[in-house]
Amino acid sequence: QVRLVESGGGLVQAGGSLRVTCAASGSAFSINDMGWYRQAPGKQREFVAGITVPGSTNYLSSWQGRFTISRDNTKNTVYLQMNSLKPEDTAVYYCNAASASTLIWGQGTQVTVSS
Repeated sequence: QVRLVESGGGLVQAGGSLRVTCAASGSAFSINDMGWYRQAPGKQREFVAGITVPGSTNYLSSWQGRFTISRDNTKNTVYLQMNSLKPEDTAVYYCNAASASTLIWGQGTQVTVSS
């Protein structure tokens, strides 16, 4: 069984940067693709970025250029570097991972961007 734990969220001023981290534990050897989603208050959860085991990435076009996803397979960890943050980036950021035909979610980490 795989467990995902996000960390690194917090309060940042507009224009600042933040890196959120997602660490997998348990049967992490079974993890394939990983990704980040976010959910702002009153809105649906939306895709931000995804990354395969070898490191191929894809982004929703809105984020590309400001957000960068990466992973360290030796640490079973995926990262999301967020730059030039805007107040509209305020949301709970969730990590997910595909494992044995199952999609696993973390509990989320809050990112708040002040204007």
